[in-house]
Amino acid sequence: MGDVSEPIKKCILILKNARSDTEKFAALFMVTKLVKSKDCNSTAKKALFEAIGFQFLKKLLTSNSVEDDCPPSVYKSVALSVLTNFCNEPELATHPEMLANIPVFLDIVQTSDNDDYDDNLIIISEAYTCLQCIAEHEAGQRALIDVGAIKKMSEIYSHQSFQTDEALNILVKLVSRYGPAAWGSDPKPFHALVNKIALDFATDQSERKFELATVLSALLYSCNKSTVLPGSSDETWPQSIYKALHDILTSKIGKNQRDPALKLAANIVDLLGIEWTFNDEENPKKFFLLLLQLCAIEVRMQLEDRSFKQAFANGELVTACFIVLELSINYMATDQLDLEQKEKQSVYTSLKGAFNAVVSLLTKVSNDKNKDKLPEAEKIFVGAMVRVLFAWIAQETTAMREQIYALLPFMFSLANDSFHAYRSRKLAEKNKSEGEPLDDNSGLMGQIDLLRLMLPALCHLAVEDKARDIMFNLKQEDILYEAMNFHWSIVHYKKPPIPKSERGKARTQPEPELDPKLLEDMKDSRAAMVSLCNIFMNLTVLAPKIVDNSMLFNTLLKFIFNNLPELKDIPENLVLHGHLAVLGLLLFKQQANKVKKNDFSICRYIQSTIRFLWDAYNVDESNDPTALVVSMSYKEHWNEIADLWFLGMQTMSGVLTIVPWISEFAIESGWAGGIIEMLVKVKIGTLAPNVKSAFEDFLCRLVDSNESVIPVLKKAGALKMCRNHRLMDLGKKLFGD
Repeated sequence: MGDVSEPIKKCILILKNARSDTEKFAALFMVTKLVKSKDCNSTAKKALFEAIGFQFLKKLLTSNSVEDDCPPSVYKSVALSVLTNFCNEPELATHPEMLANIPVFLDIVQTSDNDDYDDNLIIISEAYTCLQCIAEHEAGQRALIDVGAIKKMSEIYSHQSFQTDEALNILVKLVSRYGPAAWGSDPKPFHALVNKIALDFATDQSERKFELATVLSALLYSCNKSTVLPGSSDETWPQSIYKALHDILTSKIGKNQRDPALKLAANIVDLLGIEWTFNDEENPKKFFLLLLQLCAIEVRMQLEDRSFKQAFANGELVTACFIVLELSINYMATDQLDLEQKEKQSVYTSLKGAFNAVVSLLTKVSNDKNKDKLPEAEKIFVGAMVRVLFAWIAQETTAMREQIYALLPFMFSLANDSFHAYRSRKLAEKNKSEGEPLDDNSGLMGQIDLLRLMLPALCHLAVEDKARDIMFNLKQEDILYEAMNFHWSIVHYKKPPIPKSERGKARTQPEPELDPKLLEDMKDSRAAMVSLCNIFMNLTVLAPKIVDNSMLFNTLLKFIFNNLPELKDIPENLVLHGHLAVLGLLLFKQQANKVKKNDFSICRYIQSTIRFLWDAYNVDESNDPTALVVSMSYKEHWNEIADLWFLGMQTMSGVLTIVPWISEFAIESGWAGGIIEMLVKVKIGTLAPNVKSAFEDFLCRLVDSNESVIPVLKKAGALKMCRNHRLMDLGKKLFGD
């Protein structure tokens, strides 16, 4: 104890030699003075803390017995006065004894409405100081979560007790650190708390309004979406926040008011969807258009003529604006919003200005020699710019093309890094045992798969000669194939194997339902695979020579041969089934010389493809038994697969010419005869020209490739069908002139 001053050594001696609690209590008054003195260093504080002993302090905090007419609040006050001074030391703030007594501090702040404390609010204030010091450290945060501090702090604010903002600050710190996990599975505390804060936010007209905007942002950002969203429409907070943000953003405000308002707007539309902005019954588009314009202007103000470092300094605000722009672009692409021509022009002009600024700054970054050495946080900000730009490119297929081509190599490099980090994180999650901590080295870049977000735009870019050349020069198709495999592993989820000890036993419990998060991932990966199929189709059709000589595309064809038959036959998979089947046909046609007839995987693939093409139309599900209709199971998705079906029929016809032995499957499966039997029932003059032409072309190619089909078609009623629907070309092939 060499670096402890003499007065403190003397005090420690008195504490250790105290024969009764009364003597020890008297010594505490000396401790409160000494702790505040400038010569009380960390070592001295720790020595004093141990000399007092936490049990004694706890006795003072929890005791209600009255000695010598001294009220219990005096004991509490002295104990807390000592503790608040010790709490400034990290080692003491996270001391196991200190953490074990968090419930005592929480009880004090929770009972602040009691009459005991009316005369001594300083006790509550000091209890809050202890809790705030504890909440500064990870061990303290964990301990607070474990004792249910989130729920207790929510109750304190909801009941408007004394010093509620301190409770709110601790709560925000905890949920910002632990995210959705901090809230648990019961959404009631969240709704109760946010209803109250949102009401205060809507009615408070002081500067505190903007502090509450920041608090609400943190709470919405960290909430447990899966539990909060289902009941949110029955709560008052979405409407309260709408009213307050509408008031703020339609008023004359400065930067200090606008920034927190835009960040909150981004968090609430990210949670509730852009539809939240259409809350005004009289003019539902007005607030949406205002918010879009403000965010586009803010992006220009923060990025135009700025260095990357200057823009990054306001990265949080800019990223919030990107969220609003991306969600707005995606929503407008669904054509649910009826904009007048003038509004469309205004939106386009605003967005073009914002994206010019984004492209300009990205160009500066991509030309910087240190672009590969960016710190993680800066890399994330660049990723956010790439993400929002690709949302725009997916819908706006002509703007700024030359600059975008120049940026593609840099953006692919960033997206590929992000994909690999994300994949590593997902694999680590999948492979870890229950309760085992996640060994995650993927960093922040692994939180989002940037390549996945680029896929819709890449469908368009793959059609453009220059962009396609860049993709092939960078061998981007290799990474896209890796992505195809990764998303297939999620779509084609297999339940863990049953332990040996359980095998053969009768099941007493029903099959557990799949986790909602897993179902959401499967849905997203299906959509990703559909986009990947579209990209590969465009590459296959528009660069046949490259595809013909490419080992990668041959590997992709084998992937489809092997996996399409394994795809579960459920309604959710229909669109993906069609895309994989037709991509397979396009590749098959292109790579026919590499395909061996005795490869069993081809048989199963062709059967799966025939099933997709065969099941699309029938007469059985029509109210009129003479009308050809799209099958019920296809109807819901027909706008996504109609073109695909026609392309599939056309390509199947092309494959028959190059690979005649495929015709055997069409005959043996009964499909060829089935087409005739179906069309014979269709009323004369009602067969749509494009459907008629698809079936006729296919049947003609089938006859050319395998004459043994002729008696099959005749037996099924080909003569009547050709006459009814005037299938001249097929009639000539079957019956001569």
